[in-house]
Amino acid sequence: MIHNNIARLAGHIRIIGGRWRGRKLPVLDNPSLRPTTDRVRETLFNWLAPVIQGARCLDCFSGSGALGLEALSRAAASVTLLEQNRAVSTQLSRNLLVLQAQQAEVITTDSLLWLTKSNAVFDIVFIDPPFRHGMIISTVIALEQYRHLADGAWIYIETEIENSATRVPAYWKLHREKIAGQVAYQLYIRQITPDKKDNIRCYLT
Repeated sequence: MIHNNIARLAGHIRIIGGRWRGRKLPVLDNPSLRPTTDRVRETLFNWLAPVIQGARCLDCFSGSGALGLEALSRAAASVTLLEQNRAVSTQLSRNLLVLQAQQAEVITTDSLLWLTKSNAVFDIVFIDPPFRHGMIISTVIALEQYRHLADGAWIYIETEIENSATRVPAYWKLHREKIAGQVAYQLYIRQITPDKKDNIRCYLT
């Protein structure tokens, strides 16, 4: 929580693998922050192990940066971190400076608006918005409509368990899914055949 424009620290996130394994980084006391747990991150990055090295990554709702920083630690080529709250994004930038992470960019922005203006393409995308805000479908559509996903891109979605039936394009193949407590998470692979590439549409299933 932020009082009188003073950003207060609430705790830490811990990087669990890669070159910064074991490093703890401060996060703000803000009710909108819900860092992906160590348990879930360990599972996710085990799934991503074959493709994370050298990948271009987008963290759509960065918050604490737990997912994006973990990707960098595990040798992602680059990570773009989107965060609307300026105090939160400032703390994230400070953490990147501490790590001397040259391959990361923090952008203070509305994520959906940014997706309509950027022409960047990504190999791995993390979609972990604030719970119960109904932002996942809009994000999925924007990623496809503005062509941000590489052929064969991997897309991670984390949501509250009661809304785990996520609608995604028919050509996104579910690779893995799991439940941890009140959190449901899925990893998809975007499978595009050559005849679809020039006329791709985002049909949700």
